[in-house]
Amino acid sequence: MTVRVLVVDDQDMVRAALRAVIDRRDGLHVVGDAADGERGIAEARRLRPDVVVMDVRMPGMTGVEATRQILADWQHPEPPPRVLILTTFDLDEYVHAALRAGAAGFLLKNSPPDQLAHAIRVIADGESMLAPSVTRRLIDTFSALPPGIADGRSRLTPNRPLGRLSEREIQVLVQVARGLSNAQIAVELGLTEANVKSRVNRVLTKLGLANRVQAAIFAHEAGLVPAEEPPPRPDEPGLPANNGRP
Repeated sequence: MTVRVLVVDDQDMVRAALRAVIDRRDGLHVVGDAADGERGIAEARRLRPDVVVMDVRMPGMTGVEATRQILADWQHPEPPPRVLILTTFDLDEYVHAALRAGAAGFLLKNSPPDQLAHAIRVIADGESMLAPSVTRRLIDTFSALPPGIADGRSRLTPNRPLGRLSEREIQVLVQVARGLSNAQIAVELGLTEANVKSRVNRVLTKLGLANRVQAAIFAHEAGLVPAEEPPPRPDEPGLPANNGRP
Protein backbone atom coordinates (compact mmCIF):
# COMPACT_ATOMS: atom_id res chain seq x y z
CA MET A 1 0.00 0.00 0.00
CA THR A 2 1.37 3.40 -1.00
CA VAL A 3 1.46 6.10 1.65
CA ARG A 4 0.11 9.35 0.21
CA VAL A 5 1.95 12.42 1.49
CA LEU A 6 1.18 16.14 1.44
CA VAL A 7 4.15 18.51 1.93
CA VAL A 8 3.52 21.95 3.48
CA ASP A 9 6.46 24.38 3.61
CA ASP A 10 6.83 28.03 2.59
CA GLN A 11 10.19 27.53 0.85
CA ASP A 12 10.06 26.33 -2.74
CA MET A 13 13.45 24.62 -2.56
CA VAL A 14 12.52 22.76 0.64
CA ARG A 15 9.27 21.52 -0.87
CA ALA A 16 11.09 20.35 -3.98
CA ALA A 17 13.75 18.60 -1.92
CA LEU A 18 11.19 16.90 0.30
CA ARG A 19 9.20 15.76 -2.71
CA ALA A 20 12.33 14.29 -4.31
CA VAL A 21 13.38 12.50 -1.11
CA ILE A 22 9.93 11.07 -0.44
CA ASP A 23 9.08 10.03 -3.99
CA ARG A 24 12.34 8.07 -4.28
CA ARG A 25 11.28 5.76 -1.45
CA ASP A 26 9.28 2.63 -2.13
CA GLY A 27 5.73 2.85 -0.92
CA LEU A 28 5.74 6.64 -0.50
CA HIS A 29 4.26 9.19 -2.89
CA VAL A 30 3.80 12.96 -2.64
CA VAL A 31 0.29 13.77 -3.86
CA GLY A 32 0.60 17.53 -3.47
CA ASP A 33 2.27 20.44 -1.72
CA ALA A 34 1.38 23.81 -0.28
CA ALA A 35 3.33 26.96 0.54
CA ASP A 36 1.43 28.10 3.64
CA GLY A 37 -0.84 26.89 6.39
CA GLU A 38 -4.14 27.98 4.85
CA ARG A 39 -3.35 26.31 1.56
CA GLY A 40 -2.13 23.25 3.45
CA ILE A 41 -5.52 22.92 5.13
CA ALA A 42 -7.33 23.25 1.80
CA GLU A 43 -5.07 20.71 0.10
CA ALA A 44 -5.37 18.26 2.99
CA ARG A 45 -9.16 18.40 2.74
CA ARG A 46 -9.07 18.06 -1.05
CA LEU A 47 -6.41 15.38 -1.43
CA ARG A 48 -7.07 13.37 1.78
CA PRO A 49 -3.42 12.28 2.23
CA ASP A 50 -2.33 9.68 4.74
CA VAL A 51 0.42 11.89 6.15
CA VAL A 52 1.04 15.65 6.13
CA VAL A 53 4.67 16.74 6.46
CA MET A 54 4.21 20.20 7.97
CA ASP A 55 6.69 23.03 8.46
CA VAL A 56 6.06 24.68 11.81
CA ARG A 57 6.91 28.32 11.04
CA MET A 58 5.40 29.88 7.92
CA PRO A 59 4.15 33.36 7.00
CA GLY A 60 0.56 33.91 8.02
CA MET A 61 -0.87 30.76 9.55
CA THR A 62 1.68 28.63 11.38
CA GLY A 63 1.97 24.89 11.03
CA VAL A 64 0.57 24.62 14.57
CA GLU A 65 -2.72 26.28 13.66
CA ALA A 66 -2.91 24.44 10.35
CA THR A 67 -2.44 21.15 12.19
CA ARG A 68 -5.13 22.06 14.69
CA GLN A 69 -7.64 22.94 11.99
CA ILE A 70 -6.92 19.90 9.83
CA LEU A 71 -7.45 17.53 12.73
CA ALA A 72 -10.32 19.35 14.43
CA ASP A 73 -12.42 20.15 11.37
CA TRP A 74 -12.06 16.96 9.33
CA GLN A 75 -15.30 16.39 7.41
CA HIS A 76 -14.54 13.13 5.62
CA PRO A 77 -15.61 9.66 6.79
CA GLU A 78 -12.06 8.30 6.93
CA PRO A 79 -9.71 9.37 9.76
CA PRO A 80 -7.81 12.64 9.27
CA PRO A 81 -4.22 12.51 8.04
CA ARG A 82 -1.39 12.08 10.50
CA VAL A 83 0.78 15.19 10.83
CA LEU A 84 4.58 15.11 11.05
CA ILE A 85 6.00 18.48 12.12
CA LEU A 86 9.36 19.59 10.74
CA THR A 87 11.25 21.89 13.07
CA THR A 88 14.53 23.03 14.58
CA PHE A 89 15.39 23.12 18.28
CA ASP A 90 14.99 26.90 18.50
CA LEU A 91 11.29 26.41 17.73
CA ASP A 92 10.54 24.05 20.61
CA GLU A 93 7.53 26.04 21.83
CA TYR A 94 5.83 25.52 18.47
CA VAL A 95 6.53 21.80 18.61
CA HIS A 96 4.86 21.53 22.00
CA ALA A 97 1.82 23.39 20.76
CA ALA A 98 1.62 21.19 17.66
CA LEU A 99 1.75 18.02 19.77
CA ARG A 100 -1.01 19.46 21.93
CA ALA A 101 -2.98 20.08 18.74
CA GLY A 102 -2.71 16.40 17.85
CA ALA A 103 0.36 16.16 15.62
CA ALA A 104 1.77 12.65 15.50
CA GLY A 105 5.31 13.80 16.21
CA PHE A 106 8.20 15.90 15.02
CA LEU A 107 11.43 15.59 13.12
CA LEU A 108 14.36 17.96 12.78
CA LYS A 109 14.80 19.53 9.37
CA ASN A 110 18.41 18.38 9.22
CA SER A 111 17.47 14.73 9.75
CA PRO A 112 18.84 12.25 7.19
CA PRO A 113 16.51 11.40 4.28
CA ASP A 114 16.16 7.80 5.45
CA GLN A 115 14.98 9.02 8.85
CA LEU A 116 12.32 11.18 7.21
CA ALA A 117 11.08 8.22 5.17
CA HIS A 118 11.05 6.05 8.28
CA ALA A 119 9.09 8.68 10.22
CA ILE A 120 6.45 8.90 7.51
CA ARG A 121 6.02 5.12 7.48
CA VAL A 122 5.84 4.95 11.28
CA ILE A 123 3.20 7.66 11.37
CA ALA A 124 1.21 6.11 8.55
CA ASP A 125 1.14 2.86 10.55
CA GLY A 126 -0.65 4.65 13.38
CA GLU A 127 2.34 5.33 15.60
CA SER A 128 4.17 8.61 16.06
CA MET A 129 7.68 9.90 15.71
CA LEU A 130 9.79 11.42 18.45
CA ALA A 131 13.40 10.32 18.67
CA PRO A 132 14.30 9.15 22.18
CA SER A 133 17.54 11.14 21.97
CA VAL A 134 15.50 14.36 22.18
CA THR A 135 12.62 13.19 24.38
CA ARG A 136 14.25 14.42 27.59
CA ARG A 137 14.96 17.87 26.16
CA LEU A 138 11.45 18.19 24.77
CA ILE A 139 9.87 17.34 28.12
CA ASP A 140 12.23 19.61 30.07
CA THR A 141 11.52 22.54 27.78
CA PHE A 142 7.77 21.87 27.77
CA SER A 143 7.67 21.83 31.57
CA ALA A 144 9.46 25.21 31.68
CA LEU A 145 7.07 26.98 29.32
CA PRO A 146 5.32 29.97 30.89
CA PRO A 147 1.51 30.22 30.87
CA GLY A 148 0.15 31.83 27.72
CA ILE A 149 2.43 30.18 25.17
CA ALA A 150 0.42 28.78 22.28
CA ASP A 151 -2.88 27.70 23.88
CA GLY A 152 -1.71 28.47 27.37
CA ARG A 153 0.03 25.78 29.31
CA SER A 154 -2.02 23.74 31.74
CA ARG A 155 -0.38 20.83 33.49
CA LEU A 156 -1.38 17.39 32.35
CA THR A 157 -1.49 15.81 35.78
CA PRO A 158 -4.59 17.35 37.47
CA ASN A 159 -7.78 15.29 37.20
CA ARG A 160 -5.84 12.34 35.76
CA PRO A 161 -5.03 10.24 38.85
CA LEU A 162 -2.57 7.42 38.53
CA GLY A 163 -5.03 5.27 40.42
CA ARG A 164 -6.79 4.64 37.15
CA LEU A 165 -3.81 2.61 35.99
CA SER A 166 -2.79 -0.90 36.95
CA GLU A 167 0.72 -1.51 38.27
CA ARG A 168 1.75 -2.98 34.91
CA GLU A 169 0.33 0.01 33.03
CA ILE A 170 2.33 2.36 35.25
CA GLN A 171 5.45 0.35 34.45
CA VAL A 172 4.71 0.71 30.74
CA LEU A 173 4.06 4.44 31.17
CA VAL A 174 7.44 4.90 32.83
CA GLN A 175 9.18 3.19 29.91
CA VAL A 176 7.28 5.39 27.46
CA ALA A 177 8.51 8.42 29.38
CA ARG A 178 12.06 7.13 29.07
CA GLY A 179 11.66 7.26 25.29
CA LEU A 180 11.59 3.53 24.60
CA SER A 181 9.80 2.05 21.61
CA ASN A 182 7.20 -0.72 21.96
CA ALA A 183 9.82 -3.30 21.03
CA GLN A 184 12.27 -1.98 23.63
CA ILE A 185 9.57 -1.89 26.32
CA ALA A 186 8.65 -5.49 25.49
CA VAL A 187 12.23 -6.58 26.13
CA GLU A 188 12.51 -4.46 29.27
CA LEU A 189 9.32 -5.81 30.87
CA GLY A 190 9.25 -9.32 29.43
CA LEU A 191 6.09 -8.75 27.39
CA THR A 192 5.19 -9.21 23.73
CA GLU A 193 5.25 -6.15 21.51
CA ALA A 194 1.51 -6.57 20.83
CA ASN A 195 0.84 -6.65 24.56
CA VAL A 196 2.83 -3.45 25.06
CA LYS A 197 0.92 -1.71 22.30
CA SER A 198 -2.37 -2.75 23.88
CA ARG A 199 -1.27 -1.51 27.31
CA VAL A 200 -0.09 1.83 25.90
CA ASN A 201 -3.50 2.26 24.28
CA ARG A 202 -5.20 1.57 27.61
CA VAL A 203 -2.95 4.07 29.39
CA LEU A 204 -3.81 6.79 26.88
CA THR A 205 -7.52 6.03 27.09
CA LYS A 206 -7.64 5.94 30.90
CA LEU A 207 -5.70 9.20 31.23
CA GLY A 208 -7.50 10.95 28.37
CA LEU A 209 -4.26 11.66 26.52
CA ALA A 210 -3.83 11.96 22.77
CA ASN A 211 -0.46 10.34 22.23
CA ARG A 212 2.71 8.93 23.76
CA VAL A 213 4.35 12.34 23.90
CA GLN A 214 1.61 13.62 26.18
CA ALA A 215 1.94 10.40 28.19
CA ALA A 216 5.67 11.01 28.60
CA ILE A 217 5.06 14.57 29.75
CA PHE A 218 2.39 13.33 32.17
CA ALA A 219 4.78 10.77 33.64
CA HIS A 220 7.50 13.34 34.20
CA GLU A 221 5.11 15.87 35.71
CA ALA A 222 3.68 13.15 37.98
CA GLY A 223 7.17 12.40 39.25
CA LEU A 224 7.30 8.85 37.86
CA VAL A 225 10.67 9.43 36.19
CA PRO A 226 13.54 11.02 38.13
CA ALA A 227 14.45 14.42 36.74
CA GLU A 228 18.12 13.49 36.68
CA GLU A 229 17.54 10.35 34.60
CA PRO A 230 19.38 10.73 31.29
CA PRO A 231 17.64 10.06 28.00
CA PRO A 232 18.35 6.82 26.12
CA ARG A 233 21.63 6.87 24.25
CA PRO A 234 21.38 7.88 20.57
CA ASP A 235 23.05 4.60 19.61
CA GLU A 236 20.42 2.42 21.28
CA PRO A 237 18.60 0.10 18.86
CA GLY A 238 15.23 1.19 17.65
CA LEU A 239 15.98 4.87 17.12
CA PRO A 240 14.07 6.81 16.10
CA ALA A 241 11.34 5.30 18.22
CA ASN A 242 7.58 5.43 18.18
CA ASN A 243 7.02 7.95 20.96
CA GLY A 244 3.69 9.30 19.83
CA ARG A 245 0.46 7.46 19.23
CA PRO A 246 1.04 3.69 19.76
